[in-house]
Amino acid sequence: MGRFHHHADGTSHSHGDDHLHHDADDHDHGDDHGGRRDVGDHRGYTETGVARVAVLEDILAENDRIAAINRSDFRTAGLWSVNIMSSPGAGKTALLKRTLATLAGQRRVGVLEGDIATSLDADELGGLGAAISLVNTGDGFGGECHLDAVMVRSGLGRLPLADLDLLLIENVGNLVCPAEFDVGQDARAMIYSVTEGEEKPLKYPVMFRAADVVVVNKVDLLPHLDVDVDRFLANLHGVNPGVQVIRTSARTGEGVDEWCDWLCRLGATR
Repeated sequence: MGRFHHHADGTSHSHGDDHLHHDADDHDHGDDHGGRRDVGDHRGYTETGVARVAVLEDILAENDRIAAINRSDFRTAGLWSVNIMSSPGAGKTALLKRTLATLAGQRRVGVLEGDIATSLDADELGGLGAAISLVNTGDGFGGECHLDAVMVRSGLGRLPLADLDLLLIENVGNLVCPAEFDVGQDARAMIYSVTEGEEKPLKYPVMFRAADVVVVNKVDLLPHLDVDVDRFLANLHGVNPGVQVIRTSARTGEGVDEWCDWLCRLGATR
């Protein structure tokens, strides 16, 4: 975890760096260094560094407590869940529309839609057979640029969990904060657009390291771009060796079946 981000209403949260680790076995953020969570190097804050670390540890411990409750509720309901993360505009919602159409009649799907404001994305997903719950982080959560476990929990009461097989959590578009918070998910999926450049895994390693699968989206645009996908993949595997990669186009449908197969296999092996 790194600097605090302060909002106009007085709320604040921290933006991360390369110090929060992902446990591939249980998809949770564990403790490091003899039971203490690694909350980053705060030596630059000479006056408040120790207090800052203590606050971060408290915030993350409370988040993890609520995440464990969410996870227990998912287990009780017999569903599996995926936290879907990306930068803004990478194509999460467009891919979800394809996903819901593909899984219609095969799996009972719910979507918890996270956005700072508006219901635009939730409205796009309406009428496709999924139960939808919208969580605006601007409504009582300080306009945060991520979903945390408490925000997700606030939206679960509007979903018929016992009637679902799969819960897709569309996180707020951001390449930093969403990766830092366990929300109770079984796995994390990161949607990367080929328009974003090859260097993103190096600049935002926490996000790419946290992912259990990286979906390389908008591949239909490759003939029109000066982008080296092989270099991107080398950078990706440098920060997350062996992570599964699925190439998709939400516009043409390329790779969507493979993505949906991954979602279904996750449920079978949970």
